[in-house]
Formats: sequence, structure tokens, C-alpha cells
Amino acid sequence: MVEFLQQRRQGLAKLLPPAEQTLRGSLIERYVTCGNPHCKCARGERHGPVWYLTVTLGPGRTTSVVVSGEQLEAVRRWIENYRKTKENLEKISEINRELLRRQRKKAKR
Repeated sequence: MVEFLQQRRQGLAKLLPPAEQTLRGSLIERYVTCGNPHCKCARGERHGPVWYLTVTLGPGRTTSVVVSGEQLEAVRRWIENYRKTKENLEKISEINRELLRRQRKKAKR
């Protein structure tokens, strides 16, 4: 069983995307008005979509940056990579806890 857990851990580690292609945050789509009273947005036809990457830095601290249309797919992929990394690291951590538990049991014998 220990061998299986070690192989599973190794398989999960191989699934981790490159660290440079990960990004924590959320994409938010907004439609905005420009404030020009003669613009179409003043009649209800807002500009957009405008995409924002929003990241929470801590309690009450959030930052946002506009994401261009050319950047949108890469940012989506990086956010998904972050989610997968986090999920797989949690699985690896569970395996490591189980391996530690088994080693401790074995040492007590």
C-alpha cells in the first residue's frame, strides 16, 4: 500500500503545471459607462465587456487590473492552472500525512 501511495503522489506531482503559468485571482466581466452624455452608454448601451483580474491580498485589501482581449485566454488558463495546482497539492499533502501515519505505526511495532 505504501508503494501505491508513493506512486500516486509521484503521478500527482507530474500533473502540476509550470509555476510560471499559474495565477491566483478571479476574472470579472463588466460593462461600463464612460460619462459622456452624448455616448450610447448614456442611453443604456454600455461599453464592454471589460475584463478585470481581481486578487484579494488580505482582509479588506483587493487589487484589480484590466485584462486585454489578447491576454484573456492566457489569464483564464493561468487561473485554472492555479486551481489545479492547489487541488493536487492538497491531494499530495493528504498522501504525505497518510505515509507519515503508516511510518509511525510501523516504528511503534
